[in-house]
Amino acid sequence: MGAGHTHKLYRRGVSPVHGLPPHTKLAAVLAFVVVVVSTPREAVSAFGGYAVLLGGVAAYARIPAGFVLRRLLIEIPFVAFAFLMPFVVPGEQTEILGISVSVPGLWGAWNVLAKGTLGVAASVLLAATTVLRELLLGLQRLKLPPLLVQIASFMIRYGDVITGEMRRMSVARRSRGFEAKGVRQWGVLAKSAGALFIRSYERGERVHLAMVSRGYAGSMPVIDEVAATRTQWARAAALPAAALVICLLGWTLR
Repeated sequence: MGAGHTHKLYRRGVSPVHGLPPHTKLAAVLAFVVVVVSTPREAVSAFGGYAVLLGGVAAYARIPAGFVLRRLLIEIPFVAFAFLMPFVVPGEQTEILGISVSVPGLWGAWNVLAKGTLGVAASVLLAATTVLRELLLGLQRLKLPPLLVQIASFMIRYGDVITGEMRRMSVARRSRGFEAKGVRQWGVLAKSAGALFIRSYERGERVHLAMVSRGYAGSMPVIDEVAATRTQWARAAALPAAALVICLLGWTLR
């Protein structure tokens, strides 16, 4: 399985979290997200506990807070949507700073912000401590359909290749005096997109023929098996287990 290169979300380091097998981290993050989503939105203190848990994991993995916060900017569109909810959701009205807002909308906005932010933060920590190739091996270890794993592998491997092809085409256009200033240039950009598609398709055909000639029969060979000990599973399970305890307390204190 290819795609051994790292990605921008990964932060190289040596820590107990980095050293955990990838499938244990994937299972732990999935279980944590399930617990977070299952928590009633009224249990405000529980979400604070989840944030403290993720902060502890980040410190344990030696991931700076600024690194995580910068990558949380990806959820800005969801934040904008959440801020609109108090004004568009019908229901009981209340006033905040002289502005009339919907109470159900406020709870809905809080629900989206809290659960979305925690889910994204958990995913950022997973990506920051696991290289892409290990993530794919972890998915394979968790018995995800092999076809989906192969598709993800090829997307990761050839995403950079296609991006490089786009960059070279852009340089070629600019070297010939082309500038995308308005609608009139859309035709050239459309032709470039078509040419890129054809080149990518032809490259895929060549790669497939090369793989078949080397014995490919529908599944990629597993180069190295990544096993996990009971201790490693226990370490990974600490996050969702602690989150479950907080969730139960949150249900009790409602």
